Amino acid sequence: MEADKAPMVHVRIISPVVLGTRRDPAALRILERPGLCVSRTKIERGPATVESEFEDGLAIPHTVALAVKAEREGCDAIVIDCMADPGLDASREMVAIPVLGPCEYGMHLAACLGHRFSVVTALGRGRVMFEARAERYGCITQLASVRAIEKSVMDLDSDRDDMALTLAAVALTAVREDNADVILFGCTGMFGTAERVRDFLLENGHDVPVIDPVPTTVRMAAALVESGLTHSKIAYPPPEREKPLPGFEWVRNPAVVEGAGGI
Repeated sequence: MEADKAPMVHVRIISPVVLGTRRDPAALRILERPGLCVSRTKIERGPATVESEFEDGLAIPHTVALAVKAEREGCDAIVIDCMADPGLDASREMVAIPVLGPCEYGMHLAACLGHRFSVVTALGRGRVMFEARAERYGCITQLASVRAIEKSVMDLDSDRDDMALTLAAVALTAVREDNADVILFGCTGMFGTAERVRDFLLENGHDVPVIDPVPTTVRMAAALVESGLTHSKIAYPPPEREKPLPGFEWVRNPAVVEGAGGI
């Protein structure tokens, strides 16, 4: 089939934060190709960024509501735009289309591309969260380290050049001191800097893959749709629909899930 006649796959990126990085919507166009459309939405109520388990918990209800809305609007797959993967399992229970978390997929991809990977994230406090995620996702034995550039997510856009240089320096340390042979960005706000970090590592004699979680996860989501695959409903069974859910009427009433916040 010719590329321009291929069925269109629509991947919806859901940002589970009300602020986060100020990513230019036009940046998503680099993820599109013939047959692939990418759109983005974000919650309207919840944490400004997700840098703790507390903020992760606050983000989940609205993220799940937007996942339900995306499926009702005809999207083919969903990517959660946060390395904490808030609402990943809950969204999979609520919808039939593929839902991917960049942390889960990024770690498994890193484990496929090398023997040991390091997560380079924003703040050092994220170490515990990433170690817990690696344990849950079955990748803990391949996690070499979690290192941070010590910039809050809200500050990542203040100087993108400085962020890229700091990322590169921390990644080099992870390779040299922690024996990492793959680097995984620990924040989706680092979008678009992987090539610069990889070039820096090559210049210093290290041929190491650098994973930018958003584009790789979007492309995998499209591949799942094109392969006719989605998550197992034995693993992620739909919740009981007859229980009272005061305040969460959107679960049963499609008309409620109309606003960007979903709740």
